[in-house]
Amino acid sequence: MLANTFSRMIGPVSVPCVLLGLVFFAASLTPSLIPRGPETQSVLGGLLTALGYLAGKVVALPWRAADLPELKGRPARIATWIVSIFVLILFTWVLGSSLTWQNDLREKMGMELADGLYLARIVTIALATFAACFFVGRLVASLFRLIRQRFYRIMPPRRANVLGFVTVVALLFVITRDGILDRVILGLDESYEAAQALFDQAPPPPNDPMTVGSAASLIDWGGIGTPGRDFITTGPDAEVISAFTGRDALDPIRVYVGRANADTPLDRAELALAELIRLDAFQREVLIVASPTGTGWMDPGSHDPVEYMHNGDIATVAVQYSYLQSPLALILETNTGLEQATALQEVVHGYWQTLPPDQRPRLYVHGLSLGAWSSMHATNLFRLLDDPIDGAFWVGPPFPSAFWSYVQNQRNPGSPWVLPEVGDGSLVRYASHTSDASEAPAEWGNMRIVFLQYSSDPVVFYEPASLWRAPQWMRDPPAADMSEHFVFMPVVTQFQLALDMALSFGSPPGHGHAYYGPDYVGPWVQVTNPANWTPADTQRLIAHCDNGFQAGCSNDLR
Repeated sequence: MLANTFSRMIGPVSVPCVLLGLVFFAASLTPSLIPRGPETQSVLGGLLTALGYLAGKVVALPWRAADLPELKGRPARIATWIVSIFVLILFTWVLGSSLTWQNDLREKMGMELADGLYLARIVTIALATFAACFFVGRLVASLFRLIRQRFYRIMPPRRANVLGFVTVVALLFVITRDGILDRVILGLDESYEAAQALFDQAPPPPNDPMTVGSAASLIDWGGIGTPGRDFITTGPDAEVISAFTGRDALDPIRVYVGRANADTPLDRAELALAELIRLDAFQREVLIVASPTGTGWMDPGSHDPVEYMHNGDIATVAVQYSYLQSPLALILETNTGLEQATALQEVVHGYWQTLPPDQRPRLYVHGLSLGAWSSMHATNLFRLLDDPIDGAFWVGPPFPSAFWSYVQNQRNPGSPWVLPEVGDGSLVRYASHTSDASEAPAEWGNMRIVFLQYSSDPVVFYEPASLWRAPQWMRDPPAADMSEHFVFMPVVTQFQLALDMALSFGSPPGHGHAYYGPDYVGPWVQVTNPANWTPADTQRLIAHCDNGFQAGCSNDLR
């Protein structure tokens, strides 16, 4: 009795659809850019198995509706057995090989190897994931049948079928939309409260009048927010820098304007400029206009090294445009970041242009991740034609970045997509964890642009078109931290890369989207060309950063 009730509840199970689901599961076990733990691999496998099952059902509907021929009886049973044996052999081989593939990738990234229990956990959790998806699908199907039955009483069957389907889709859209919005709003609230600590919750302001947020400052300490306050109050001072370089040093200037410090992007940019002028930042040798990540975070692994190599004779300015984690900011506040970066660059560059060329700092732009995108968008080359900046350093540029995409597509034939060569290297060069952009056929020109991107970073190399075609980088020989076992599969590769993006922030330093302090050093040297700097100095600073100094070398990409 209980068995019959359970059977009626879950409904009939289609063996051909299950087999198609297992093929999708096997495909999900092939490697992508980021190593996957058993839990994430299991959920991916379970979801793709359910997707394969659903795909089989969707294909069967028009087939039957068109009354196309179907195998029945003994031929159908024989065909099912043959296909089942083939799929099970394929699945077993791929499952066994997946441990080797994952460990090969883990070894290349310096991660702990997975053990034999990896496979057992994958199968167990994936089965539970598929069962949950299957149960939800049966509930949706039952809802459709219930609504359709009501429509049967007042209209013809064909019309009832269509209207029932539309009704179910509309209900699911409303339910999931409301749930997603609730979670987004909750995430916004948590991000705002946890990350910013504005005004009444802010710690006491600094006493030094030459520090942003002090009583002498034009910028209200309470409105700067935690990421900005961390940037202002951490990093090397003159004493620490001098101890490293052996020469007299200056205290680096760091200016940061929080989103709450002014109402509009232009107001915040003008406030930042006024503070730069107050602190005599335009008297320094180097001035960097930086764009932070989504929450306003500034990576100390990037900014600390460049202050060392210029002996503190440097100023950096940044303005916050969002309170959200970068993925949410990318979706919900894309234009906000672009507008703020544009306003800051236009205001600072406009004032910088008014200064005599021999009495102003060398001007550079910089950004990491979402900050790289906004910084690139703001770097209007037409505005710079008459009085260009000295260079740009962009790290981990997200795949939608238009300027990055344009430059990538200008690569020299035969150079790899993940580390391309562009022209003779006098204007644009690329760096990675294996290259510092120091080698090129030609010497640098008047402007220097460097992209730092890891070959295993899916935030950079994700391609929406991977839904139906292989990404560009998959057509090249694999890089040092890539798997030799890449296999492109429509739909499946798209799911793998989407999961890679979620996992990439927790990658080992130097891989994925975890940009590592020592890897900034060489590119900063190439971009800013510090005076009296030698290759030996570069190696000393890399070693110093590798050992950790102050808050530097962080890979906490927020």
